[in-house]
Amino acid sequence: MTLAGLGLAVALAACAVGVVHAIGLLRADAKLPDDLALALDVGRTRTTRAGNAIDRLGIRWAPLVMRLMGPARVAKMRARIDHAGHPHGLTVERYAARRAVYGFLGALCALLLLTRGNWFLALLLLAYGWFWADLGLSLAIRRRRDDIERTLPDFLDVLAVVVSAGLGFRQALERVNSVYTGPWSDEIRIALRQMDVGVSRRDAFDQLRKRNRSDQVGQFVTALQQGEELGAPIARTLLQIATDMRRTEAQNARRRAARMVPRATGVITVLLVPATMILLIAGTIIGSQIHFGDVFGSG
Repeated sequence: MTLAGLGLAVALAACAVGVVHAIGLLRADAKLPDDLALALDVGRTRTTRAGNAIDRLGIRWAPLVMRLMGPARVAKMRARIDHAGHPHGLTVERYAARRAVYGFLGALCALLLLTRGNWFLALLLLAYGWFWADLGLSLAIRRRRDDIERTLPDFLDVLAVVVSAGLGFRQALERVNSVYTGPWSDEIRIALRQMDVGVSRRDAFDQLRKRNRSDQVGQFVTALQQGEELGAPIARTLLQIATDMRRTEAQNARRRAARMVPRATGVITVLLVPATMILLIAGTIIGSQIHFGDVFGSG
């Protein structure tokens, strides 16, 4: 096998490992552990695992990567992992281990390709080593935020009904959350456990808002705290929040649809119209049985 072939094989293997890992990263989150100490530590809200081969391979280089990242970058990445919900027990250390492995594989394959003059593939492999770990994390953040925003309005409607039935807000929150699953249920469970050990309801929901990069969660916490301060009935406040969220989501859907119109028009203009013209011209030429030799005076 030539050097270029070996480099391409290593590059494909590295990409395959990254794809398999990204698919695993986007699977459903593990359930919360029963240990209260772990539940209060936001960095360990999901059951941790021994890690995949990528984690075990790069864990010894994780401290070096974290030192190169610097404290500010590490703190920012810890917040992003919180927003992603720690999929598969992901921590900053495991993220750094994956950055080390992907960076090494990308740099090695890029070096092999550069020796053969394949600059374009080398740049692609360098980009893979630098961005692949962040790509999976960004997709997990978006998926989790969408799940929470889809669940929240219905959750608030049910909670308002239970509160109207006579239960206190704390008991109603426990009762409704027991029948829900998913990221939002996990977040409410963390807030409930924090309140169990003495954290005030305001502080617990403030931390819930910080853990989630969602406008609707921020809207819910703000409205809930304002209603508590003003003495507004909690059931009416919850129903109003759910109504506002649905109105906001409808407006966002209309904006997304409006943005899609120019994109669809561009795709039609660039692809469909030329393809249709080629098809019509080719059909006309074939149907008329034109002899190009007679047209151009040759033959």
